[in-house]
Amino acid sequence: MATIEQLLTAERYFELGDIGPSELLRGGLVRMSPAFFNHGWIANNIDLALTLFVKKHRLGVVVTAEAGFLIERNPDTVRVPDVAFIRAERMPPEGVAKFFPGPPDLAVEVVSPSDRPADVSAKVQDWLRAGCMVVWLVDPATHTVALHRREADAIVFSENELLQCDDLLPGFAVPVGDIFTI
Repeated sequence: MATIEQLLTAERYFELGDIGPSELLRGGLVRMSPAFFNHGWIANNIDLALTLFVKKHRLGVVVTAEAGFLIERNPDTVRVPDVAFIRAERMPPEGVAKFFPGPPDLAVEVVSPSDRPADVSAKVQDWLRAGCMVVWLVDPATHTVALHRREADAIVFSENELLQCDDLLPGFAVPVGDIFTI
């Protein structure tokens, strides 16, 4: 007798509790390896720069890799970026108890050596399709950050350039090289 695998909803996924690093992709549970050490400090460098700027200018909220975003329903998709920014006007006054309903305004993905290029590309496209304004794809191997927007070619910033995103974060600038420096 054939068995039919039941798709998970975002609610059921949340109820699973601490199952380790994972995402929900079109109703299917996708387990992920823990991030490599370098991945963690690179994401932290980005988080620190963004958080200091966003708090100073009261622009919204910055969250890190434990925050899930419900970006698709029926079947459900919950993605978890390494760092994300949500504009203040999109934040409910009471906060968000479970998954944020919708995409962040900025999703930051740090590429790990174990990531498959097709999976990374699919994740960027999922964010953009869901309505994310900007995705930063941070590549430790090349010391670059690719800035992706819907219906536009990616802009690649090298380690000797300033990463800027004036349409979303006016006045924000960080030397790309600083992202990769201990």
